[in-house]
Amino acid sequence: MTSLLVIIVLVLLAVALWQLTKIFDLTQVGSNTDCSEIATDKDNNVQGYLMFGFLAFLYIFSIYGLIKWGPLVLHTPASEHGSDVDYLMNITWVLIFIVQAITQVLLHYFAFKYKGKKDQKALFFADNNKLEAIWSVIPAVVLAGLILYGLYAWTNIMFVDEDEDTVVIELYAQQFKWTARYAGEDNVLGKANVRLIEGINTLGVDMSDPYSQDDIVVSELHIPKGKKVHFKMRSQDVLHSAYFPHFRAQMNCVPGMVTEFAFEPVYTTAEYRELPYMIEKVANINALRAKKSAELIAKGGSALDPYAFDYLLLCNKICGASHYNMQMKIIVDTPEDYKKWLNEQALLVKQVKEAKAPAAPVDGTIQVDSTKGEDTTAVAKIAMK
Repeated sequence: MTSLLVIIVLVLLAVALWQLTKIFDLTQVGSNTDCSEIATDKDNNVQGYLMFGFLAFLYIFSIYGLIKWGPLVLHTPASEHGSDVDYLMNITWVLIFIVQAITQVLLHYFAFKYKGKKDQKALFFADNNKLEAIWSVIPAVVLAGLILYGLYAWTNIMFVDEDEDTVVIELYAQQFKWTARYAGEDNVLGKANVRLIEGINTLGVDMSDPYSQDDIVVSELHIPKGKKVHFKMRSQDVLHSAYFPHFRAQMNCVPGMVTEFAFEPVYTTAEYRELPYMIEKVANINALRAKKSAELIAKGGSALDPYAFDYLLLCNKICGASHYNMQMKIIVDTPEDYKKWLNEQALLVKQVKEAKAPAAPVDGTIQVDSTKGEDTTAVAKIAMK
């Protein structure tokens, strides 16, 4: 609310200044002023120096931004392919910075050096083959190198051998939550269709499919360290995007189709929490929270809970009003802890059967199943002793 008020005040100030300039122009009516709107040498000098001023502002603000917000970027990647993504990103940043530095300096310098002067005419020439070759060939070669390296990295990241030993997990997206389905011991997901969604079967799994008999559905994602995880993604309603920031992975979840992504975690959750940069980051966050908690308590509110790092699965598409809240906790376990956790989870087929089973009557009567073709009004009374 405060930000909105600040914006409104700034807009009103801008309108007020604009009106003042109009009033000033009206006061100059009848005075000996130049109203030709043709730039003079003085005007051109001012504009030339303003170009240098803007160039200085551009680089000062860039350096300030790097110092101020640089530590907030993602740090150590938590997946095997993450270093390739970061390396490609860093190469791109360096090239962009070099090109931007050269072109911006030349642009503003030439705007000052060749500013308009009285009785000075610009030299006109139709073309320059040498310049055309330089600014066409160099960008083409650089971009070709970036694109080829990017395709190479993308191919390595996306390639999953059919015979490779992976953990197969389905990520099911819906407004505004994630659900995970594990393929079970056979490592093959059962068929699913949104038309089969009913009761506890919120993912529409085909319970008649033999491969679905060992599927496990959970709301908290556990994955093992050191083993490639093959994600298959579906969406129930609109376009979502499965985003794993610390694993440098992202893939759209498209209604009506299955998309895929695979990566291998290299740090457990506990190991990543112990990285020096993460310890420092958590300490800084909790210092801010402690300060905010003191303010809340002084106003009669409740203190904020201390922050502890967890991997998160986020939605990176604006999918609706609660898009910001669409996230799932990810826990990277050791292989042993992962197997233990997985064995503790109930099978989906068992949950569905239990949900469909008739509840035991309180009065001791037995309800006759109407699907057997018998009279549904018949009730067998049991003598209770």
